[in-house]
Amino acid sequence: MSDLSLARRQIALLVVCQALLYVNNVTLIAVNGLAGLALAPTPLLATLPVTTYIVGAALTTVPASLAMARWGRRAGFVFGTLMGFAGTATATAGVLLGNFALLCAGTFVVGLYNAFAQYMRSAAADVADAYAPQWKEKAISLVLAGGLAGGIVGPELSKVTREWLPTQFAGTYIALSCGALLACFIVSRLAIPHMKAAAQGAARPLREIAAQPTYVVAVLVGAISYGAMNLLMTATPLAMKVCGFGYPDAADVIKWHVIAMFAPGFFTGGWVKRWGAPCVMLAGCALMFVTIAVAHAGLTYWHFWIALVLLGLGWNLMFTGATTLLTTTYRPAEKAKAQGINDLVVFLTMVTSSAASGALVSSTGWLDLNLFSLPAVALATVAVLYLLLRRPAGRAAVA
Repeated sequence: MSDLSLARRQIALLVVCQALLYVNNVTLIAVNGLAGLALAPTPLLATLPVTTYIVGAALTTVPASLAMARWGRRAGFVFGTLMGFAGTATATAGVLLGNFALLCAGTFVVGLYNAFAQYMRSAAADVADAYAPQWKEKAISLVLAGGLAGGIVGPELSKVTREWLPTQFAGTYIALSCGALLACFIVSRLAIPHMKAAAQGAARPLREIAAQPTYVVAVLVGAISYGAMNLLMTATPLAMKVCGFGYPDAADVIKWHVIAMFAPGFFTGGWVKRWGAPCVMLAGCALMFVTIAVAHAGLTYWHFWIALVLLGLGWNLMFTGATTLLTTTYRPAEKAKAQGINDLVVFLTMVTSSAASGALVSSTGWLDLNLFSLPAVALATVAVLYLLLRRPAGRAAVA
């Protein structure tokens, strides 16, 4: 088997694994807030199951990176999927027993699955580095595009399964448990080059890596893209419920939002290769500004739909560009710690935005909630412009 054929096979498996991850993620986003609203002692805590899910990921992301550096990507992904099964089973018990704390504990454990599985895009870069370096941008964007299945399958899965059992959403968590087991089987078939074998050579201190303007911008834009997106997406099912829309309407909006997040992945890698990561990130920032304007303009179904679709497109351009840019900032021996710190910052930003989401939508309403994203998106825009204008002669290094 040629190197390119081997690379394509591994990327295909990673795409399927990414799809299963985002079926899990999107379904949880669609149901966690509503399940929390039914069980929480106060509506202000409705999105706590979403927050504990992200906290679990945030606390695990650096250990996950270091563990995979030592034991390999496949071992890490197998462990993560098993945590996905354990967590969704615990959440099922929480819903069936009407126990809010148990539901939150379950989503916290599922966060471990998310922490390990988020490195699938990095595993795609590992595969490309080993077998087809010229394919790196495309490999990263294709694996991210695997999340498209989450947008299509996740909301439909929640619609079909939420009434399976007398207790609403219990069937949904059971279905996610089965999906985690399927993901475990698939990741066990991966054969990704061990990071340890490629990580020989000198490694700079973390403070030196983090002092690079390119690294700072890559981490900042990646974190803001996820933070702004998560703030609005988490609040959407609750906001639409308050506005009188039924669950199928909210699920459809989330579905098209996630499709918009990942469908451009088939092309974004080519755009990054042609125009450079900073330009692609800048286009994503522009779409985020339009998102906020549309979401603030009204409360009809189409205001929600258009805003969430634009939000997904903006996230894709910002995050894919930031991920590709990040790979230019570290040496092989520095990969684990550089990626781990990046993902830690991303998840901490998501923790903040998800924790604020429920409280803000309950206290200020959907229209004003959107304005809280403006300063962060403006900061990301300024950072990317700084990078574009800073070193004209070295622009190729960050493209």
